[in-house]
Amino acid sequence: MAESNFVDYVKICCRSGKGGAGSVHLHRDRFTAKGGPDGGDGGRGGHVILRGSTQQWTLLHLKYRKHVIAEPGGSGGSALKHGKNGKDEVLEVPLGTVAKFAETGEILFEITQEGEEKILVPGGRGGLGNNHFKTATLQTPRFAQPGEPGREDWIILELKVLADVGLVGFPNAGKSTLLSKLSAAKPEIANYPFTTLVPNLGIVSYRNYKSFVMADIPGIIEGAHTGRGLGLRFLRHIERNSLLLFVIPADSDDIHQEYKVLLNELQQFNPELLHKRRVLAISKSDLLDQELKHDLAKDLPAIPMIFISSHTGENLMGLKDLLWKELNQP
Repeated sequence: MAESNFVDYVKICCRSGKGGAGSVHLHRDRFTAKGGPDGGDGGRGGHVILRGSTQQWTLLHLKYRKHVIAEPGGSGGSALKHGKNGKDEVLEVPLGTVAKFAETGEILFEITQEGEEKILVPGGRGGLGNNHFKTATLQTPRFAQPGEPGREDWIILELKVLADVGLVGFPNAGKSTLLSKLSAAKPEIANYPFTTLVPNLGIVSYRNYKSFVMADIPGIIEGAHTGRGLGLRFLRHIERNSLLLFVIPADSDDIHQEYKVLLNELQQFNPELLHKRRVLAISKSDLLDQELKHDLAKDLPAIPMIFISSHTGENLMGLKDLLWKELNQP
């Protein structure tokens, strides 16, 4: 997933179709000079619909489609003929896409399953034909309902990446390097902060042909939950990961404090994130000798922990074993 091709946020204007007008018609044929009302109903206006698709990994195909307009419904006809329903506009989106109103931020729904369809903007109802308005005292009504107007809403679509393991850490902690070593993913890697600007997904092969999906989430900074450093754009991807792998480099000034800051950012963004399983990986551990590792281990958080080095390959298989064990905990 190249950075230039990964889009996880779009804002689009969606307009549903207007309902068709009901028909005003009185039955006439060669044998009937003054028949009763037989005007048909108008057709429903087209909906704007979201459909989940496992073939989509990004919202790129909607980035430049700013307006989505569904067809109006057809008018009713004589002989109680029903107007044609307007064609729906169906937008295929990746699983994990959240739809919400742009103006209020109200969340409408989330698409989580293949083939799942939900109406984003409903089309207007068709008007009733004059046949519906006949009564004992009004036998030839010469009026019918117009169709309901369609709706127009500005909608925000946000993608939350689906993965088994999400990498959490400050910029330059070695997350992208770790993902490249554990999977075939090729994220951009450089010796400066914020190299990763979009999530990268990789499939990690495990023993006996098993595998799990790992996501490299762009680096978090202190204050990310308030929007600093595009923090809100980054943090939402962590919500859809089963397990969180905290990556903190061995040359950090205070590993325990970094972990507390990261945990606080997650809590401030969404307290439910604290209920997810957590694993701590101390990266760049080739910089440490056994004595330093022993001393560091005494003051680390009380969660499953492992020292690793992407540079030398130290404990990478052990990390896979630990992650697999935690992922499959009841």
